[in-house]
Amino acid sequence: MIKLLAAKLFAKIIHHKNQKWIDNPLDYQKKTFYNLIKKATDTDFGKDHNFHKIKDYADFQAEVPVRDYEGLRPYVEKMLSGKASVLWPGKPLYYAKTSGTTSGVKYIPLSKASMPTHIRAARDALLNYIYKTGNADFVKGKQIFLQGSPILEKTKGINYGRLSGIVAHYVPKYLQKSRMPSWETNCIEDWEKKVDAIVEETFSENMSLIAGIPSWVQMYFEKLIERSNLSVGEMFKNFSLFVYGGVNYEPYRPLFEKLIGRTVDSIELFPASEGFFAYQDVPGERGLLLLVDNGIFYEFIKADNFREKNPKRYTLAQVELEINYVLILSTTAGLWGYNIGDTVKFVSLSPFRIVVTGRIKHYISAFGEHVIGKEVETAMEEVCRSTATRVKEFTVAPQIDPKDGLPFHEWLIEFEDFPDEIDQFAALLDKKMQKQNAYYEDLIRGKVLRSLVITEVAPSAFQSYMKSIGKLGGQNKIPRLSNDRKIADELQIK
Repeated sequence: MIKLLAAKLFAKIIHHKNQKWIDNPLDYQKKTFYNLIKKATDTDFGKDHNFHKIKDYADFQAEVPVRDYEGLRPYVEKMLSGKASVLWPGKPLYYAKTSGTTSGVKYIPLSKASMPTHIRAARDALLNYIYKTGNADFVKGKQIFLQGSPILEKTKGINYGRLSGIVAHYVPKYLQKSRMPSWETNCIEDWEKKVDAIVEETFSENMSLIAGIPSWVQMYFEKLIERSNLSVGEMFKNFSLFVYGGVNYEPYRPLFEKLIGRTVDSIELFPASEGFFAYQDVPGERGLLLLVDNGIFYEFIKADNFREKNPKRYTLAQVELEINYVLILSTTAGLWGYNIGDTVKFVSLSPFRIVVTGRIKHYISAFGEHVIGKEVETAMEEVCRSTATRVKEFTVAPQIDPKDGLPFHEWLIEFEDFPDEIDQFAALLDKKMQKQNAYYEDLIRGKVLRSLVITEVAPSAFQSYMKSIGKLGGQNKIPRLSNDRKIADELQIK
């Protein structure tokens, strides 16, 4: 009882504290901007880009170009060699090790200033849920966070590892007794062995909160059900809150409701190694609250114009609703004009709320259609809901050189419940896609493309593919779509 009252009191305090920046987002972004420039003026990057001359945002745009990791790599290499005050004053506290699609292994710096923002944002997401719903029951049970290994390595005296593993070192004392799995189990590197061990540890526990990327939580749930012959909801009677991030949950929702056997509340987060950007502040409603006082200055470039030579950059004061933007960051970890690769749309401007629409590199435009992740996910979600079909996983790729007939988009799907009429399912899915993307509709109507083709992949084919490329578990996820056939061809030979 005391723990519940304390949680609700703390939630109320944090809510009123955060309301200041929620109500005054542009003031806090302006404050963040000038603080970043002031702090980094004497760094190598600050000197190279004349930070001492920057008086306003126009100056910043003129001095600091948009870069991805490759553009910042020379500075990161200096830091990895042991040099201090390269991108941010002093040396990094950690490096978050990630794998990129074009850059190979990436080392994202985490500074003494940026590290606490990750922890605070995750905490505030849970406290906001308690404040908005009045429900703090999950604090009475055990909580599990499916994450990477907390074992860290060192380079030039700086620890590095997966972000989720680094964060494991910052679990508050008041949560340590209720946190699962054990430290020893969390350190298991092999994902399949780790999930098996987690099942054994949690099987008879009072689990109340479960968190992780949906595709890997799904694997955990399926193993629990195999072990017990009970639904997850029957096994964990007090399981009441699912926290997730990294992918759109909606395509998974019907399957999770089946695995759990009942409905549970959920909170969506938008974290990355580069920063914690947003969380779902209104339970059950669309949109994630953009964190404007979290050590990050945001810029946005319209996705349609991104590949132009010098695309226009927008501040938060200039964004519009329902436009697909590429997210650009400058942070207290020393990332400057950094293209993280994610695309977002604003669904509210007061307060600023976003939905994640995909990755700027994950699209299909083999015929000029520029289909994005959000569009394929929405189409799949709507068709599954209307046909009572459940899908485990899927990805989409173009087939530009078929053996016969017109080119098409191939949807590779692992079904949980196969539709009664696959042809009808495919036709409805194609209709939904045409509604989502006018360019795709024009190509179908103009007989440049024929309707989409569904290929059913073997059970666990997606897991096998991820294992074959060394990305099973953790924060890794299957791209929803790609502009080539690399993944599609691999899936069909498994």
